[in-house]
Amino acid sequence: MTDVANTQSAASEPSPTADEGAVKAVMRKPSWIRVKAPTSKEYAETRALMRSKSLHTVCEEAACPNIGECWKNRHATVMILGDICTRACRFCNVKTGKPGMVDAGEPAHVAEAVVSMGLAHVVITSVDRDDLDDGGAEHFAKVIKAVREASPSTTIEVLTPDFRGKDGALEICAHAQPDVFNHNLETVPRLYNAIRPSARYFGSLRVLEKAKELEPEIFTKSGIMVGLGEAKEEVFQVMDDLRAANVDFLTIGQYLQPTPKHVEVSRYVTPEEFDEYRKVARAKGFLLVSATPLTRSSYHADRDFAELKAARAAKLAKKA
Repeated sequence: MTDVANTQSAASEPSPTADEGAVKAVMRKPSWIRVKAPTSKEYAETRALMRSKSLHTVCEEAACPNIGECWKNRHATVMILGDICTRACRFCNVKTGKPGMVDAGEPAHVAEAVVSMGLAHVVITSVDRDDLDDGGAEHFAKVIKAVREASPSTTIEVLTPDFRGKDGALEICAHAQPDVFNHNLETVPRLYNAIRPSARYFGSLRVLEKAKELEPEIFTKSGIMVGLGEAKEEVFQVMDDLRAANVDFLTIGQYLQPTPKHVEVSRYVTPEEFDEYRKVARAKGFLLVSATPLTRSSYHADRDFAELKAARAAKLAKKA
């Protein structure tokens, strides 16, 4: 699936059976991970709008723990190009298989949803579509164009796949000039074969680096999960690699196991450790860092975009 952050509902879990109790007790989610199930009127309205436009959201497909909060605030991350991914990453809850045909009406439907929700900032992601000649890049560009025409003041963030190096694909997407270009590394290089076997770490780094080269004014962004067995020093190295690729914004969140078939959580990283990661990353030069247990790629993306612009302006003012 497109490098969309991992998620599992963090709401209250069912009680384990007697046989499962001893094992479950060891890895029971800590208090800082648990959230309430979504029940708001705005949540129901957002869900109904997505259904009426035949749109998918990564919020639902990846079972994001923040869906209740985000949809209450009418912020949803649209997932284009269908709901079936051509890859099978071991952290991701999105269905894997043979995708259907691309919906030619989807760009217009996304734009209509943006207008209906009155979004100041929208995040658009996708499944991986390795079956398409351009990996879906042209479709991304069409969605960006449709949103721009329907709601010129809305800023646009894309969370893309790596396009598997398909000739010209990255150029098509970058030249459509989203305000933020996001591509997640997901984890440290050592864990790629186990967690993200269909992708390559340095290939993903190059996607980010090249996007910035193609459109220097675009903010670039990437995210990783922790709690998969990585060492702290490996996380610091990822930070250095991302800064070498001129990435502006880093997100770090806790991996949560979507189903028993997915890779298990190695450990729950404490809020104090997340705070350390945030401080180290800021010291390394990122314009913005979001590092909390519930951080996901598009969590608070609208607020973060405003902070990104302010951070860039402050940096430029210092150089003047």
